[in-house]
Amino acid sequence: MKEESVRYQLFLPKGLAYRFEELAAKPGVSKSRILADAVAAWIDGQAQSDLEQRFGRRLDRLTLALGRVERDGQVTQETLGLFVRYQLMVQAPLPEADAAARAVGKDRFATFVRRVGEALAGGRRALSPDHLPGTGA
Repeated sequence: MKEESVRYQLFLPKGLAYRFEELAAKPGVSKSRILADAVAAWIDGQAQSDLEQRFGRRLDRLTLALGRVERDGQVTQETLGLFVRYQLMVQAPLPEADAAARAVGKDRFATFVRRVGEALAGGRRALSPDHLPGTGA
């Protein structure tokens, strides 16, 4: 079933009219089809431009935020990796008979887990200067 058409009368500048006539002179091409395709492409382009204006800035901000999250994750992973490597290479193992040292180690670990939980719950950053030992945090 053929779509119903509406007739329009329009005026084109001479230079554009010559180019339009040359294009329409090619076999299998009609002026109506050229104009219909051109108008559809222009309207579709306007809709995409509107979406870009509405959401472009927001997407740019989200992209920047995601980049910061990724960078922070890499810093955290590297810091943790270096700390664990240092601890495993430098710290001597505790003797089995040293119950007091093992108790201190368990207390320190419990404190560490508690502070990590508090920092995560409070949204604080562990690597910020105000959370380093000796700075009052």
